[in-house]
Formats: sequence, C-alpha cells, structure tokens
Amino acid sequence: MATAVGGTDEPNEPNAPKHADPELRGLRLPLVLGALTVVSGLIDAVSYLGLGHVFTANMTGNVVVLGFAAAGAPGFSATHSLVSLGAFLIGSVVGGRGVLRFSEGSRRTWVRVALWCEAVLVALAAAVAFAAPDARGTVFALIALTALAMGLRNATVRKLGVTDMTTTVLTMALTGLAADSRLGGGDSTHALRRAGSALALLAGALLGAYLVLNHGLGLPLLVAAVIAAALALVTSGRL
Repeated sequence: MATAVGGTDEPNEPNAPKHADPELRGLRLPLVLGALTVVSGLIDAVSYLGLGHVFTANMTGNVVVLGFAAAGAPGFSATHSLVSLGAFLIGSVVGGRGVLRFSEGSRRTWVRVALWCEAVLVALAAAVAFAAPDARGTVFALIALTALAMGLRNATVRKLGVTDMTTTVLTMALTGLAADSRLGGGDSTHALRRAGSALALLAGALLGAYLVLNHGLGLPLLVAAVIAAALALVTSGRL
C-alpha cells in the first residue's frame, strides 16, 4: 500500500473534530458572578431582616452596623456582627487555601468546588431555619453558616479578578459606572456589567425581602442554595 507524502499512512483530515477545551463548557464566569450577586441580595435580606440587623454577605455594611451597635443604637447587636465577621474571615481563610489547592489546575474545577461548598453551607442554614426556627441558637447558626459561605465565595471571586464583579459590594462598580460614563468624560467601559451587578443585587434583595416577610427564613435560604448548586453544575472557566 502506498504511503502518503511525509511518511505516514494517515490521510489528512482537516475537518476532523477536535476535543473541546473543558474550560469552555458551560456558562461564562461573568454570568455566573451576576447570578451569585442575586444570591448575595437574598442572603443579606435574610440576615438583615431576619437575624437582627446584621449583614453576612456585605461586610462593608456589617462593619458599619458594628459601629452602630457599639454606640448603643437600638436594634443592633455587636455580638451578632462579631459572629458574622469572624465566620466570614474563617470562610475567607478556607477559600484562600482552596484557591492554592486548586488554582494550578482547571479554573472551572476550583470554581465549581467553591460553589458546591457554598451551596452545602447555605442548604445547612436552610435546614436549620426549617427545623428549628425558634430555637435559641438558630440565629447564631444562620449567621455563622451564611457568613462562612460568603467568606469562602469572596476569596474565590477575588482570585478570579473579574472587573467590577465582586458579587457583594457595589461601591466601586457604581463609582465606575458614573465616573467612566460619557457624562463623566469616559467611554462607558463595562457599563453594562456594572449596571447589571447593581440590578442583580437589587433583584436578590427584593426577592429575599419578599420571601422573608411572607414565608420566613428557610425558603429564601433554600432558593439561594439551589441557585448556587445550579451554578456549580453549569459554570465554565471562561472569563
């Protein structure tokens, strides 16, 4: 049998299918982070409206609340705020270690691991809220579990470094939206992303507030856990 030029029996197959990069499979990371911003709104609606005026996703607000509580303002608890801050920092440490463990490999893999961890922690919080809504330690358990989840997530998002998509804090995104607008003399770079982040947090807070006020704490936490789990299944590694 005659051999092809170049010394190989294999014919040229320019149209042969190539294996797709697994990093490209699934939802792009900016879309995933946008959906996680909705989850942040849900979590802070639960914590602020249902757990004694404390934030467990937005630590900027939580530090301010701690100041209010320390000054003796009614309706705020320094203990609740300190538990939230402590759990958030522990979650951030765990998230940082996770980033070191997985970041040398597939970005898609370590983002999915972080999202599954968040989903499990928030699901545990939902289970506690459903099982023991009036128990003495329920408030502290919910604060600790949700703040732990948010700390782990924030450490992961920080490593991703997607511009204006921290998923929990909007101050710089809103500043950029205004300062980089045509009116501010800019070219409106990332305007859609910045506006989308603000609307996502607003939507999450609105949905969370409605569910808390009408259905208690368990349902919004369950919704947040389901969203995180769904994102863990479909996220890609694409920025």
